[in-house]
Amino acid sequence: MKYGVCCAHSLTAIAAEASFDYAEGAVGGVLKPRESREAFLDSLKEVHGAQLPYPVLNCFVPGDLKITGPTVDAPALEKYVSTTFERAEQAGVEVIVFGSGGARCTPEGFDPIAAHIQLVGFCQMFTPIARRHGVTVVVEPLNSKECNVLTTVRECAALVREVAQPNLRLLVDAFHLMRDKDSCEDIIANGDLLSHVHIATELNRLAPGSEPCDFAPFFDALIKAGYNGRISIEATIQDPGKDMAVALTLMKRLEEAARRKN
Repeated sequence: MKYGVCCAHSLTAIAAEASFDYAEGAVGGVLKPRESREAFLDSLKEVHGAQLPYPVLNCFVPGDLKITGPTVDAPALEKYVSTTFERAEQAGVEVIVFGSGGARCTPEGFDPIAAHIQLVGFCQMFTPIARRHGVTVVVEPLNSKECNVLTTVRECAALVREVAQPNLRLLVDAFHLMRDKDSCEDIIANGDLLSHVHIATELNRLAPGSEPCDFAPFFDALIKAGYNGRISIEATIQDPGKDMAVALTLMKRLEEAARRKN
């Protein structure tokens, strides 16, 4: 597997020193799809000056640009995703994470069936655009305290299968999965869709090794699912110089143990 960490450009030197393979950033911070091209080019210079590449970005759609509910602005969404994917290609971004709880959350009192139709329609709108620019979007299950839709691996996998586009895939996140007691068996059952992974501890969303957390069942499920891709730490990193190295050592040990077991 390849191991990365969600971090600012200023921390990539520490991550590289700890032997991480890549860094993960945010769409708004790196691609600046709501800002001028000049702002994007300035950001691109910073990305190119970082000590690690940024092949993955998260936080796809900002919370005020609604995907579900009665106030969806379809032309604004299409303009936003078109700019995002065009700039992603220029920046060398391969994967964008579709968490975006604020944007996709179903408004109170809104018909959940109608919201599902909107989610499917949104995915059907952006996948051809993403494909033209060589970008894969991965749907992230969020825990039920952060979002009220697409909160389980099974539900997200069902959406991916319904849209049925090769560049719409699945992400699993250890923090969200453990927080909601979601099923590791569903990771195994949907391994054919899995294209990215996030990890953090359950209690305080810290880097692996920063507090007690049993990741063994999670890594077992990844190996049984046949996954051998990227894993990003998406967590609060209290002491980067120490915590990054500890986390990487632990994750590699967990991967090795899971491979021996399975």
